[in-house]
Amino acid sequence: MGGGGGEAPEEQLLAIFELFDEWFHRDDFEACSFINVLLEMGPAHPVGRASVGHLESIRSVVSGLAEEAALRDPESFARSWHILMKGSIVSATEGDAEAAQRARSMAQLLIEQHR
Repeated sequence: MGGGGGEAPEEQLLAIFELFDEWFHRDDFEACSFINVLLEMGPAHPVGRASVGHLESIRSVVSGLAEEAALRDPESFARSWHILMKGSIVSATEGDAEAAQRARSMAQLLIEQHR
């Protein structure tokens, strides 16, 4: 993620859901291992803690892009954005192949809210 060939930070953020859309439509789609492990093992288990650390690093990238885009409260924005990311993955796992497109629409509203 990030570093999207000169694209504006907001475009890079929205591109996450474009990539998710491609991922969710793959015949071999499989949900995020880090979310699966965290839910299975819990945050206190060493493997669960490692998953939390990985998810925090993703949120940090999102927060950095929010900062570059001059959005208000980048940390809060990143937490909300991350809910959209994780929620779309879970929804796709439930069988909603359009989950990334739904999340992208909500993501655009979130960007507007933090401008």
